[in-house]
Formats: sequence, C-alpha cells, structure tokens
Amino acid sequence: MSNWAETVMWWHVYPLGFTGAPIRPDLSDAQADAGGADQPVEHRLGRIEAWLDRAVELGLNGLLLGPVFASSTHGYDTTDYFRIDARLGDGLDLDRLIAAAHDRGIRVLFDGVFNHVGREHPAFEALEERGPKADTADLFRVRWDGWQPGGPVDADVFEGHDALVTLNHDSPAVADLVVEVMTHWLGRGIDGWRLDAAYAVSPAFWARVLPRVRAEYPEAWFLGEVIHGDAARIVEESTIDSLTQYELWQGIWHGIADRNLFELKHAIERNNELLSVFAPQTFVGNHDVTRIASAVGPDLMPHALAVLFTVAGVPSVYAGDEYGYEAVKEERLGGDDAVRPEFPDAPPAPESLPESAQHILRTHQQLIAVRRQHPWLHRTHTDVIHIDNTAMVLRTATGTDAVVTALNVGDAPVTVPVADATQVLAGSLADDIDRRAGEASLPPRGWAVLSGTPA
Repeated sequence: MSNWAETVMWWHVYPLGFTGAPIRPDLSDAQADAGGADQPVEHRLGRIEAWLDRAVELGLNGLLLGPVFASSTHGYDTTDYFRIDARLGDGLDLDRLIAAAHDRGIRVLFDGVFNHVGREHPAFEALEERGPKADTADLFRVRWDGWQPGGPVDADVFEGHDALVTLNHDSPAVADLVVEVMTHWLGRGIDGWRLDAAYAVSPAFWARVLPRVRAEYPEAWFLGEVIHGDAARIVEESTIDSLTQYELWQGIWHGIADRNLFELKHAIERNNELLSVFAPQTFVGNHDVTRIASAVGPDLMPHALAVLFTVAGVPSVYAGDEYGYEAVKEERLGGDDAVRPEFPDAPPAPESLPESAQHILRTHQQLIAVRRQHPWLHRTHTDVIHIDNTAMVLRTATGTDAVVTALNVGDAPVTVPVADATQVLAGSLADDIDRRAGEASLPPRGWAVLSGTPA
C-alpha cells in the first residue's frame, strides 16, 4: 500500500441522492430497473465534479463515492458491476469525474457491494430461468428443494432483505468476479475500494481476493465496512487496510449528547488499541446514520469535529456536514432519504450561507488545517489527561510535537489542565492560557485545540 493513505481525508458523497436521481422508481413502470440498460442516460455525475473545488477548499483530498453501478433502487442492489447507473451517467461521465478529481490531487474510492447483488441481477435471474443448470448457479447459496422452472428461487439474502441476494463467498467463481470488478475499475483510474458490508463476509474471502488485486495494483487501498467485532483480528486475517470506526463514532455522539464524556474516553482508548495493527476510518457522519448536527445539536457539533480531527485515524466528512446539515435516520422504507439529500448544481458562496452554516464551514476548515499541519496524528495514541461528565482534555503527542483538545459540553465555564499547550490553534478560547499553571478556562459549551511541546 502506498503512503498516500496516511495523509488522505475523505469527502464522502452518496451519488444518487447528491445528484437528485430517483431512488425508488415506480415499479409498475415497464422499465422497473432504474439503472438498467433500457433506461435513458441522465448525465448527473457532473454535479459532483462542480463541487470538487469546494472539497479542496475544505482541505480534503479524497472522494469516497457511494454506489455508482447499475442498480434497481438505492444503489446497494447492484445489477451490473461493469456499468455506471444510467441515473448518474455513463462511462465517459465517470472518466471525466475521476480525471477532474485527480487533476486536483483528489483520490477516488468506489463503493464495492460484494456481499450481495440485487434480485434483478442477470446472474440471479438466470437461476430463476434455468435453475441449478444455470452457469451462474455457483455464485449463490440456494435451496433447490421444491423449485419449479420459472418459479422463485429460495436463496440466502442479506439481513432479511429479500431484494438483496447474498453471494456464495466459498465459490472460486465469486472470488474471480470480485477480482475482475476491482481490477477493471482500478484500471479505469480509481484508487481503492470501500467494501460494503464487509462484516458479513468471512475475512478468509478477502484474504483470497485482495492479494490478487494488489499484485496488479499495489498502491490500492481497501476500506472495510465493519460495524462490530474484533477489528484488529479482522484486519489481520482479511488483509483489508482499514475498517470503519463505528465505536468511536458512537462514543463521540453519545458522549457529547448524553453529557457523559466517560463514554467518549472509553471509545478513544479502544481506538488507541487498534493503532498497532491499522489506522481506522473515522467519521462523525455517513450515509447510514443521523446527521451529527441533529445527534448532538449544532452548538456542540464543533466538539465532535475537534475529536474527529485530533484523534488517530483516516478522517472523512460526509457531504453536507460541513454546512451543519440536520436530518434523522428512521427505521422504515425511505428512512435514509433525509440523510441522503439532493445538493445544488454548484456550491453556494460561503457569504450567502446563514451565519450558523458559515461557522460550521470555518470550523471544518480550521480543524482540517490543524490535521494537515500535524500529519503524525494519523496513527498516534491519545491520552485523556482530564475527564468528568461534561469536560475533557485530550493530549496527542510525538517526541517533538503535541496537540491538546479541550472540551466543555456543560452550561457553566470550566478551568481545565492543558499540560504543555502554548498556543490556540482553533476553537472558542482566547489566547489567554495560564502557562504557569498549565490551565485554560473554557466558556460554557466551549472548546479549543491547542499546540504545545511534549514533556
């Protein structure tokens, strides 16, 4: 793996929502497959390209794209791994987007849904027509007892979703397919893959696939979506480079929202434990969760960001969070739509935004700049040097540099120890550190990121 992954920070985009594509078309239409070959091509990908300069202005240098392949509805029910969803555009549109990103120094990550496919994938439809004699029968886990030609096929599905048919990861044919898909798009210029639902796939499968891909593309980077489990063991057994850090996300959300920073302390310490094996992908928002501004409140969102950008990992910003977008994920059909909104054709001028959005945008820029100035934060342990329910101080240091993050989520001012901090880098603290006492006073719901020299 190339060293580029040590300095990448992702801007995470869900393309179908971002570009205003219809997510759930009218299935009574004769052309039920929204991204299918019979659908007219809508050239929407250019809308993402129009936002790339804003990502650069934020200080980000990675574009983590949600699903872009042909699918029936939300993108995670793939019907063709080798064709761009017609609702987004065509191969030329994608080539332009990748080239535009690379011209700006932005890496591109694709979302690979390799645990399952949509029921309308031709490989599965062949089973319904020809049964166990189909050439693609080995790609799925199927129970053939009682099957009649043309009838429904009883196959394993993903987490009870009948439209998402699980692939048979014990089959060499599935491994060959995934290698072919990965190398095809790496050859078209992408820089790596997010492995959707990697937690549902045996690490042994990835261990069979990824070395074959790396043999041809040694600089490719692989991020696994893992929500729970022994992360270090999964990385070691799978050879995946990084995993989604849901434990830290949950600690940030609940620690701040519940005014119980001990929960955040525990999550940070758990994050430290992973660093000897890998640097996790860290985030406070993505396409599957409630917006962080809704989770903790807009006034405490900067506290969440301060942790994200000063604790070890590979940070990402979910598109819209930089403006303080609010939305709540709901457990129902369409419950993700609110957190996957359509964006304007081009980014608004910052001065045209409400003051609250301008503040959040500036906070992102300040903290991303801090991260850029201290690249060693990528994989350095963080010590919690002060903690109570509503106030916390973090210190992350090397032999020659240190970053101190002080948080107050309470409604009263507090004085906290800031160790060797000497300068305010960002936040709501004036540059009035009591250097003799090693303390600083934070206003109600205040926060600060400071620099210092290690002891």
